[in-house]
Amino acid sequence: MSNERPLDAPCESDDASPSSPPASASRAPVDVTRRRFLQSAAAAAALGATPHLHAQNAPPGSTETEAPPPAPAQPVRLDINGREYVLHIEPRVTLLDALRDYAGLTGTKKGCDRGQCGACTVLVEGRRINSCLTLAVMNEGQRITTVEGLASANALSPVQRAFIERDAFQCGFCTPGQVCSATACLTEFAAGTASAATPDVRTRPAQLSEAEIRERMSGNICRCGAYVNIVAAVRDAHSASA
Repeated sequence: MSNERPLDAPCESDDASPSSPPASASRAPVDVTRRRFLQSAAAAAALGATPHLHAQNAPPGSTETEAPPPAPAQPVRLDINGREYVLHIEPRVTLLDALRDYAGLTGTKKGCDRGQCGACTVLVEGRRINSCLTLAVMNEGQRITTVEGLASANALSPVQRAFIERDAFQCGFCTPGQVCSATACLTEFAAGTASAATPDVRTRPAQLSEAEIRERMSGNICRCGAYVNIVAAVRDAHSASA
């Protein structure tokens, strides 16, 4: 009789015994637990993607996954820098997007688009606001001033001039918002408006100190870190207008 083993027969070691456990039984429980965890995670990811895939494969005309139609555009009249603009926009368009994309006034910058950086600061009736947090339709009938409207026909505003003389910018992306905010800051101080840095908020601030300037300008972030020169520029503009 031949001692040759068939090619498809399992290979056994010479020292193997009938009592030896199979290879699968020798695996550590931690390996099994880890494999089951990975399988569960993959299944959860697949289930999470199911609604998205269903929405993509939904038949045309299905109302279950269709997004609501956009509101129709309507004329919005905005008084920007002393000029009337009639913009045909949807009611959900922010003032920032209306200024940049419809009125063509790109001096106002879009930074965070969530009211945290101050790059989109403009003046509405002399009060500074973040234009990314208000809708354009909410500002009809109000006087809007952007960085393009601060200078006169023949001269820069005192704040703009001070920013240039003090070199109060580096990349310049935040500068339009900084200039608009500084302009309102000086107006607020002149009106006697107190700030969190005022020792007694029930009284008029005695002077526009560095602490007052930093507090009043704290809503405008400069990622380049030109704060020292920005404070100096605001102080110079205040001295020039005093």
